[in-house]
Amino acid sequence: MLLTAQLLLSYQRCHRQAYLDVYEDKTQKSAPSDFLNKLRQDRLEHQQTFFARHSWVQPDYPRYDWKAGAQATLALMQAGTPYIRRGVLWIEQGNGVALQSIPDLLTKIEGTSDFGDWRYVPTDIRLSKRPKLEYQILATFHAHLLANIQGVWPEESYLYLRERGLYSVNLTINQPKLDQLLLELIETIQTQQEPEVFIVSNRCSLCGWLSHCYQIAQQEQHLSLLPGVTPSRYPILQAHNLASVKDLAFANPIQLAEVTGFGREVANKLICQAQAFANQAPVVFAASEVSAIAAQISPAPIELYFDIEAEPSLNLAYLHGVLVVDRENQTETFYPLLADQPHQEEQAWQQFLDLVLAYPQAPIYHFCAYEVQTVERLAALYGSPDTIIQPLLERFIDLHAHVTHTVVLPVESYTLKLIARWLGFQWRNSEANGAQSIYWYSEWLSTGDRDFLDTIVEYNEDDCQATYQIKNWLADFLAFELTTPALQSPW
Repeated sequence: MLLTAQLLLSYQRCHRQAYLDVYEDKTQKSAPSDFLNKLRQDRLEHQQTFFARHSWVQPDYPRYDWKAGAQATLALMQAGTPYIRRGVLWIEQGNGVALQSIPDLLTKIEGTSDFGDWRYVPTDIRLSKRPKLEYQILATFHAHLLANIQGVWPEESYLYLRERGLYSVNLTINQPKLDQLLLELIETIQTQQEPEVFIVSNRCSLCGWLSHCYQIAQQEQHLSLLPGVTPSRYPILQAHNLASVKDLAFANPIQLAEVTGFGREVANKLICQAQAFANQAPVVFAASEVSAIAAQISPAPIELYFDIEAEPSLNLAYLHGVLVVDRENQTETFYPLLADQPHQEEQAWQQFLDLVLAYPQAPIYHFCAYEVQTVERLAALYGSPDTIIQPLLERFIDLHAHVTHTVVLPVESYTLKLIARWLGFQWRNSEANGAQSIYWYSEWLSTGDRDFLDTIVEYNEDDCQATYQIKNWLADFLAFELTTPALQSPW
């Protein structure tokens, strides 16, 4: 059995992912998304920039013949090669288990080893802005294998990060964590015990096994499909015989709060969420807030709906989409304030200010905190006066916050897309999402094909329309609840 660094990375992210990588039919795995391919290309370019600074040698061996690669790498290390690119490290651990890793760079430094008066230290090149624990564990794994090969632990193991540069991994702290993970991974693979499905939206979104696992989760009506059922809360619910949506829907909130230690509010919300799923209908959660929020989102003569598209790797907000809804004149006008090129960000920002300031009384609806955070960042970046920005920010209304504070919906996640689709809204491009728009903008910059920009604008307009639909639904729902108090949740 061969345990690779990639398998170890998969196991850290999801035990089931590692198991499926070994045992499941690979035809069940989805092809990488455009966005994931973009990330891989970005990492490759990041690596090329790093390697341009060194005169390196790469071991020569038949493709995928890892033992031959390990022998070629060992020969280079024995010869004292200063820099070895993507050398193969391989050790036989015993009991039929072999460990393999391929650090991006092995660097020769002074010191004593089995090779002579030199030793090697590994470096991994990552796009991440911070030294994630999963990458630190991989760096420690490289060091672990290297110690067995050169007869002495490397003094350091490094991560080279896109913005932070070289980061030294603390091997003393991370080695016990690595040892435990290897024991667990070996047991999972050797015993062939398939880990349970557990869907975590933000963690699973880029995994090729998502569709495969999601189908199983839906068939089982798995509790992980309920928002609020986290990996840490799930075993506690299981321990109290709450293993299904139906079980949780009929639980007593006071008892649930006491026996689980979740607290009254969390227990109430989990039960309401299960009830919403079981009945496929919304449930009021915070009845005390209904009146205030209903008043805040009551119809105004003119309303603005705002959504931003950004390229995180460039720290660039390149599109400010604003839907202007004039209820008096019954018109809807969409304004895509676009930076065709990164240097035009300030121009697009100023166009946004000019537009929203032209409607000084209009509320500005958005979904999640990102739009406010970006407005604050751009205002500071381009020196917009506080006398303009502070009154502007007071007009912003976060619909995500209002929805999640007052009502529980039969959705698997409180994202714009899932809520709007539950309401019946459909995006014109079914593949469109935030990650895909990042890919499209990158393709526009590299190819100059205007179709990519047009697709982004269409997607952004649909996001604004979806925000508009959610606002209308929430306003109508809360108004109805105020007139029918008997239907309000008792919690």
